[in-house]
Amino acid sequence: MVNIIGLGYIGLPTALMLASHGVEVVGTDYNKELVATLNAGYTTFKEDGLDELFHDAIKAGIKFTTEYQVTDTYIISVPTPYDKKFKTVDASYVVAGVKAALEVAPENATIVIESTISPGTIDKYVRPVVDGQEKHVSLVHAPERIIPGNMVYELLHNNRTIGADDPVIGEKIKGIYSSFCQGEITVTDIRTAEMTKVVENTFRDINIAFANELAKICREGGMDVYEIIRIANQHPRVNILSPGPGVGGHCISVDPWFLVGDYPGLANIILQARKINDGMPRYVIHRISQIMREEDLKDVRRVGVYGLTYKENVDDIRESPTLQMLERMNDALSGGMVQVYDPFVEKDVVPNQWHELNGFLNSVDMVVIMVGHDEIKGQFEKLKDKTVLDTRHIYTGKCYHL
Repeated sequence: MVNIIGLGYIGLPTALMLASHGVEVVGTDYNKELVATLNAGYTTFKEDGLDELFHDAIKAGIKFTTEYQVTDTYIISVPTPYDKKFKTVDASYVVAGVKAALEVAPENATIVIESTISPGTIDKYVRPVVDGQEKHVSLVHAPERIIPGNMVYELLHNNRTIGADDPVIGEKIKGIYSSFCQGEITVTDIRTAEMTKVVENTFRDINIAFANELAKICREGGMDVYEIIRIANQHPRVNILSPGPGVGGHCISVDPWFLVGDYPGLANIILQARKINDGMPRYVIHRISQIMREEDLKDVRRVGVYGLTYKENVDDIRESPTLQMLERMNDALSGGMVQVYDPFVEKDVVPNQWHELNGFLNSVDMVVIMVGHDEIKGQFEKLKDKTVLDTRHIYTGKCYHL
């Protein structure tokens, strides 16, 4: 049996995938309301294919509880926020999960850390807890590699990395993930696994920062950044990503800070990329101000922001560029708050939040597209009489860009 600890965006899909592929699984989470919802037959967030996977796992016998189980394998999938002041990983949730598992874990059990952590986190924070036990417990790091909006497919098809002290234990855990993973699974040591996951997300952050800096340069020089990127990407060894209003989610916007915090003075390009991407929400405010002056729009309350999530077609608002922008906007654009709408965010999380597209559009003269949800892509005709700032380069009509 495998006991999955933490049933959030990563832990729940992983538990469901294992269960639906013949592995006996018990999912554990301290959140009683979350566990009750799952036991009542409902998933706790929206994701393509998740409901179908949930029903398959229920048929296979998956169980959900707030109690840790006595078993030989634990997979810890809990949050790993970063300390915004010191730019280092906060491993407290991981350590708490490991401690709780150790209270019931039998001799020779294996604890797998799936949460994304900075290089050296297991040696610094987790191993001392495990080594302090009389019983022997093996440690493994198997960082997740999936993204909201495509979780089910990526769980099945993405390559995985297993970091272990003992290659025999690594192969054992590889066997568990092989029950569903159709990608290549590499077994290595723990620190390499830790570093590899952070490096993957840092590479993408730097690439996005390059695109965002290009957007600013091209704006200053009167050039079309999207046409330039399109042509440059025709080179077989060039793959520039698209500029955007900032970087969100729990991976790309957070993981690079681990390297900045752990290696000050060495992670210089990484630090600069983080500053560029973190500065994009403020740059969007600057563009809104410019466009309002150009279009003679006086009332910021008639400006509508479309999209609250950090990416398209998900309900995940963690580190959302829109939320980052709204935090700064009240001071930058005096005279009131903008209107906000997102079809995937059902609860009120900001002032002036609408829950119906037509009402939102009727209340504004200018629309700022922050997220490229499919909903708006299919209804561009409703924007034809609006001033549009498209930060995602999806709008087919006349508009402003970054």
